Amino acid sequence: MRKGSAKKRSILPDPKYKDPLVARFVNNLMESGKKNLAYTMFYSVVDIISEKTGEAGLEVWRKALNNTTPSVEVKRRRVGGATLQVPIEVRPDRKVSLSIKWLLSQAKLRGEKTMKDKLVNEIIAASQGEGRAVKKKMDTHKMAESNRAFSHFRI
Repeated sequence: MRKGSAKKRSILPDPKYKDPLVARFVNNLMESGKKNLAYTMFYSVVDIISEKTGEAGLEVWRKALNNTTPSVEVKRRRVGGATLQVPIEVRPDRKVSLSIKWLLSQAKLRGEKTMKDKLVNEIIAASQGEGRAVKKKMDTHKMAESNRAFSHFRI
């Protein structure tokens, strides 16, 4: 058995905005270890967003992240012979992780040609409270609300 929990490693901030949250987003965006490509893509996405919306691109991205951040989720718990879905509050670190993962996964499912276009349109939609990533958050909240009766089974 392990002698203690692993220490949380801090992520270095990104070179342009000096924001660790941007670096975390880029780490999730990165594929096959191509971090420079991921940074280039993110920065160009932010520029395109600022051109399209007329607002600061980074602020639109932050707003999109906030709109897709869940506050509750359901976890399966076996009680007696039944498996129940018990609503629990999401830890702050996991909130950000889920938000980033949902934004990226739903952007990949979009129909545009390039990943830049997909990401731009998903971020703009999420910042306005629309889009698939926001729908995913709403579905999670609805699931937790409908299973509120099992909340006394919390772990």
